[in-house]
Amino acid sequence: MAKLLELEDLKTQFFTTAGTVKAVDGVSYDVEKGETVGIVGESGCGKSVSALSILRLIPDPPGKIVGGKILFMGRNLLELSDVEIRKVRGHDIAMVFQEPMTSLNPVLTIGRQITETLEHHLGIEREEADARAVELLGLVGISDAERRLKQYPHHFSGGMRQRVMIAMALSCEPRLIIADEPTTALDVTIQAQILELMKDLTRRLGVALIIITHNLGVVARYADRVNVMYAGKIVEKGTARQIYHNPSHPYTLGLLASVPRLDHKRGTKLVPIVGQPPDLTLLDQGCAFRPRCRFAVERCTREIPPLEEVGDGQYSACWQKDKLSQPVRAAS
Repeated sequence: MAKLLELEDLKTQFFTTAGTVKAVDGVSYDVEKGETVGIVGESGCGKSVSALSILRLIPDPPGKIVGGKILFMGRNLLELSDVEIRKVRGHDIAMVFQEPMTSLNPVLTIGRQITETLEHHLGIEREEADARAVELLGLVGISDAERRLKQYPHHFSGGMRQRVMIAMALSCEPRLIIADEPTTALDVTIQAQILELMKDLTRRLGVALIIITHNLGVVARYADRVNVMYAGKIVEKGTARQIYHNPSHPYTLGLLASVPRLDHKRGTKLVPIVGQPPDLTLLDQGCAFRPRCRFAVERCTREIPPLEEVGDGQYSACWQKDKLSQPVRAAS
């Protein structure tokens, strides 16, 4: 399949009084047309910053994209002018943010927020935009759409607001949607509904999807391929099946071991990852996961392991990847 999006050695940093934060440090991955790719990791690992970098939404100052390429349909988005990148946002690449209440404008009606996007990017008249907005709300499962368009965000529940955000993302028929923890503020039942809706719509419309989440269950069910991030780097990537059935990085093992499983006996204790995420202003020349890793060796203190292939399309950045025993993997 053709590659829709390619990130090559992307580096995004924040220059603060406490030091330079390497939020995204040499990240490379790609997304194919119609594919769903998951980005998973703890809070602060660089997931959201990598997504905002794609659309060049990093606040400057203090943030800055300092290196790499972001190729979308063959064009490097980092070389586009401000006017050109604004044409890409919302039209070719849309984003669903994790908190719809703060993403939607509280003083504009839902209808106006949808039609404004249509008028700006597609240049259509207000009457046609209104009709398209009704169609979009119906598409995401909101009934009585004509009446709902006249209402404001506070009239909607959290799940309904997120459906509105998805409708807005789909409004200009983008080729790629980035969903940044789209279900964080929702209860479990509504989470499932929203995720099923997004997966169904992207499948029907042929839209590629990047799901950013810390929820491994979401990744297992909805992603085709997975990138596991830690301290601004991708430490493992592969298909969802490879990551879950044959993890090859200690951090991935730790994430899987800390998730409840239905096939474990009742009362089985979860195994947390010891320690805290690293301070990104104080990283040394070794592996960032080393202080929390039970497989660490002396080499891990001196060299950062490169991302190397361990199987058919599966990659891991660990000096000990060949020594992670199968019993440990199975237990996780």
